Amino acid sequence: MTDQIDWAGRSARATDVTGIVAQLAALRKASQTNRYGVGRLPDLPSRAAIVEIVEALASVLYPRHFGPYELTPDATDVFIARTLDRALRMLREQIRRELELVATDEEKSGVETRVEEITQAFAQAIPGVRALLDTDIRAAYVGDPAAKSLDEVVFCYPGVAAVIRHRLAHRLYLLGATMIARIIAEIAHSETGIDIHPGATIDEAFFIDHGTGVVIGETTVVGKRVRLYQAVTLGAKRFDVDENGALEKGKARHPIIEDDVVIYAGATVLGRITIGRGSSIGGNVWLTHSVPPGSNITQAKARVEVFDHGAGI
Repeated sequence: MTDQIDWAGRSARATDVTGIVAQLAALRKASQTNRYGVGRLPDLPSRAAIVEIVEALASVLYPRHFGPYELTPDATDVFIARTLDRALRMLREQIRRELELVATDEEKSGVETRVEEITQAFAQAIPGVRALLDTDIRAAYVGDPAAKSLDEVVFCYPGVAAVIRHRLAHRLYLLGATMIARIIAEIAHSETGIDIHPGATIDEAFFIDHGTGVVIGETTVVGKRVRLYQAVTLGAKRFDVDENGALEKGKARHPIIEDDVVIYAGATVLGRITIGRGSSIGGNVWLTHSVPPGSNITQAKARVEVFDHGAGI
């Protein structure tokens, strides 16, 4: 090994990486053979490309907020057309990669048709996504006394950023591009601290206030005008297993939250239970059973009793 000079001008001893590279190559080959067998490796979806696609779609949905700062009203439609066309071409390629990765030999011949079907269906859903998001943004503005304008909500609220990405991911999830949908969800999670599985079904006027630490599971169903605060968990109580001890996937295991429910900070709601319409779930409540409409659930209060002269025995 020889001495080299690093960027700060300090003497540094070079590391021989040849052996490390060889070991990593052997481990990588074994893993790839285990997953894909022997032969040509499939292309994988690109997280970097999906980040770019999501940012482009956000600017298509709200061009004045997330588009180029010099964008003028007269140029907006042209910008949207060009940005959407490029985003859909990129998305088409990522969908192709996902479907080819999971396709059986019998399914491979139909991959290109499915790619086109999913891409076109997703494109047609975009105006509906914008309409739903407008109700979410209005709910955030109405529900937070600190919000000074709708524009502030779009620019600044992590709950809105997470829901924008969720509504895009949910469409892809329903259409069958589930891995891309999960990647979008994890991008949103890393950016906002809000973890929404793309399978979760969320109706209009949904508002997550503050948001950090919120977790919403795959089979959760959320009604209209629901409001959550930070650190709320809508999770599973248990995981069923089959006769071989493997987890049973896809079963409904998360809560149903009916319309006009408020769930305050730190509450944990677990299992396939129903929170009735108009209910209020207090902070730090642990809830594993259904409650009827109009319920007001709070923590049990500690009882303090004094026993004198041997009382209580």
